[in-house]
Amino acid sequence: MPVSERYRPDPRFAGLGGEFADPVAPADFPKTILRFRNDRAAATVGLEGLTDAEWIAHFARFQPLPGNQSQPLAMRYHGHQFRSYNPELGDGRGFLFSQQREAQTDRLLDLATKGSGQTPWSRHGDGRLTLKGGMREILAAGLLEALGVPTSRAFSLVETGEALTRGDEPSPTRSAVLTRLSHSHIRFGTFQRLAYFDRADLITQLVDHVVETYFPHLADAPDRPTAMFAEVVSRTARLVARWMAAGFVHGVLNTDNMVVTGESFDYGPWRFLPRNDPNFTAAYFDHSGLYSFGRQPEAGFWNLQQLAACLVLVSPDQSGLIAALNGFSDAYRAALSEAMIARLAVTSQGGEADIELVNAAFKALAEGTKLDGGEALRWEPFFFDWFGGEASEARALEGPRGKLYQDPVFAAFRARLAGFAPDRPERLENPVFGQCEPEELLIDEVEALWTPISEADDWAPLNAKLARIESARIAYNLYG
Repeated sequence: MPVSERYRPDPRFAGLGGEFADPVAPADFPKTILRFRNDRAAATVGLEGLTDAEWIAHFARFQPLPGNQSQPLAMRYHGHQFRSYNPELGDGRGFLFSQQREAQTDRLLDLATKGSGQTPWSRHGDGRLTLKGGMREILAAGLLEALGVPTSRAFSLVETGEALTRGDEPSPTRSAVLTRLSHSHIRFGTFQRLAYFDRADLITQLVDHVVETYFPHLADAPDRPTAMFAEVVSRTARLVARWMAAGFVHGVLNTDNMVVTGESFDYGPWRFLPRNDPNFTAAYFDHSGLYSFGRQPEAGFWNLQQLAACLVLVSPDQSGLIAALNGFSDAYRAALSEAMIARLAVTSQGGEADIELVNAAFKALAEGTKLDGGEALRWEPFFFDWFGGEASEARALEGPRGKLYQDPVFAAFRARLAGFAPDRPERLENPVFGQCEPEELLIDEVEALWTPISEADDWAPLNAKLARIESARIAYNLYG
């Protein structure tokens, strides 16, 4: 097969043994229609040279990649779902397919699936994914990457020709198998399962694996569990902060949906904010608002508490775990300040100056929603209009929200912004900033993109949207 010299297989997870995963066979799908392939992501792991037929062989029929895992592995884990512990979880409709090194960074990256068939952990599920669900994950991952959020990347989507019945959308509906590329699929719930069975030996083994595989700079730490946990706290704080700056609501922040490397993944009932609303929820079944936009930091902290409770079994000094956990709040605030400064594309001044600007931005976002009946200011256009800070003032005031920004509720924000220089102002020369509106993904547009696929098998609007999101990613270049 035409892999490049950048393809470097390194299947490490399988070496942990049978307590961590189960070998499984992929479903034999009646059809394999390639709907999406992410050649930019594939190039990072040396797989962009595959023909479409080879791509389907590996990412629809799941023939092993050269030198990689000989068989897919359904990972074992437990988790809290809406804070109720569930010991019957695990990869029920997906598996770890392969692991390989990223060419530029040398990071270990997983290729894993969703909708690839039943496993020992499927319970009564069919192990499948709807085509619409696959489309939604492509969109979510694409825009989050553009907005600088650490995220898995949708790698492949293949329509599989089965008619699925679902209770939350018109059925029968079309089916698909998705492959995602991500840094890790080791969940908080992976540790929870081992703690549930009181297997301190396996927790120690998993800690060593995580440190040596993902955090090698911690290899000489005298207390590896605590050092690893502190790293996970920091990465989780960064992830949640960037969700908040992006106006993103994950929707299902269970402990099996958070990974130790601090990446966002497994996109189900996600939403982007229409406008600033701390109570905005993504999942129709989240009746209490547990995972609402404003409660996502709380959810991240609570999930870290559950991980810490597992590590108590193997850490020689519990005070270190407590100290690391208590550091989440400061780490989150610092990460949120950094993320908001990046989204406004201004140069950090550090300390209180940054904090005051961030507070002024949040206040403007909140008060701006109260104008004109609460519909005036949307989340994403605010950051688009003021990208580059004062350097974009004329653009903002001449744009579709110009009159709005002249309202007194924006005076404090504009005054704070005036003291900040633009960061890499050459970015404003990109044609994207000549447009009136940014790329958003509000629910009405998502539904509108699905309609032509559902009714006429017309993928052109989706492909055009993905091209615009990619243009935005290049233009924003948020973290250089």
